[in-house]
Amino acid sequence: MGKSTSLERNVKRAPGVYGWIDERLDLTAITEFACAKEVPEHKHSFWYYWGGISLFLFLTQLVSGVLLLLYFRPGADSYDSVRQITYDIDFGWLIRSAHSWSANLMVLAIFIHMFSVFFMKAYRKPREFGWWSGLVLAGLTLVFGFSGYLLPMDDLAFFATKVGLEIPRTIPVVGPFLVSLIQGGDSVSDVTIQRFFALHVVVLPLIFIGVLAFHLWLVQKHGNALPPDEELKPESERRSIPFFPNFFTKDLAMWLITLNVLAVLASLYPWQLGPQAEPASPAPDGIHPEWYFMSQFQVLKVFGKLMPGALGEAAGIIVFTVAGVMWTLIPLYDKDSARAVQARRATWFGLVVLGAFIALTIWGYADI
Repeated sequence: MGKSTSLERNVKRAPGVYGWIDERLDLTAITEFACAKEVPEHKHSFWYYWGGISLFLFLTQLVSGVLLLLYFRPGADSYDSVRQITYDIDFGWLIRSAHSWSANLMVLAIFIHMFSVFFMKAYRKPREFGWWSGLVLAGLTLVFGFSGYLLPMDDLAFFATKVGLEIPRTIPVVGPFLVSLIQGGDSVSDVTIQRFFALHVVVLPLIFIGVLAFHLWLVQKHGNALPPDEELKPESERRSIPFFPNFFTKDLAMWLITLNVLAVLASLYPWQLGPQAEPASPAPDGIHPEWYFMSQFQVLKVFGKLMPGALGEAAGIIVFTVAGVMWTLIPLYDKDSARAVQARRATWFGLVVLGAFIALTIWGYADI
């Protein structure tokens, strides 16, 4: 039977270059698998595309990052190299702007993807490891953003990094040691840039690509999850479309839309480069971490006002830790649709987390 199937494929192979490649790599088998794979189609299908959008923006980060590497010099010349890229290299400003905007859009897309997975209950059996690997990717993305933010070494990046490092510094016992290890000393310096650069372009990509491969394999293995209201429908009323070419074509269309949004932002709102950082000078007014860290920063500010000193910092860390552990372990609590009470509580927990994140971020910017 196996020989017969293989012979039939060889007979059906297309002529020309594609046929030559197909005969050696068996692209027909891949196409057949993609055509056989089904993707659920319903009123919530829009949320399926955000994982692909996140992947596209990561690929954009890789391409634009490699181009920036051609001219970037970490260390004492960091600022001058970024200034050269921005003002002297042809289209350097555009590549840098696309890299910075795609980083922010990637964080946003991952947040949307994470919350859509949560509210569609796509963390339930057998997709627990898909949820956990996705959280690891989200965490790595935040570290990507934080480590890359310092590299231009302008005054905003320098002082915002100092402010951002205050968050892990508040961790009892190990916090100061971790910050000193990251900084390479007692303060942000050229050594810090070199360490952030190595983390940003070597360590994080290697880890991220490995976890991403595992995450994508899990998605292929388990498929797209049905939201709870679709699971209640009889099998005969559920609709689906082939992954290839139907869903794949729509996914590419979303990539094209994302590319257009990125092109508009990068060209019309180019990423600015401020004056070179002067560590000895006072911090400019309104310095704050990036928007995706603003909610945590605001929580620490609020607890610091309510309970000045180490007590307030410890209380803020406890809030982060408890919420993070609950968010991570939600698949072990909300296991299936038969547990209606747990499902409702999990949904309300997700709404509280989402609402708190948005409210605290807005409050943080209003409180600057």
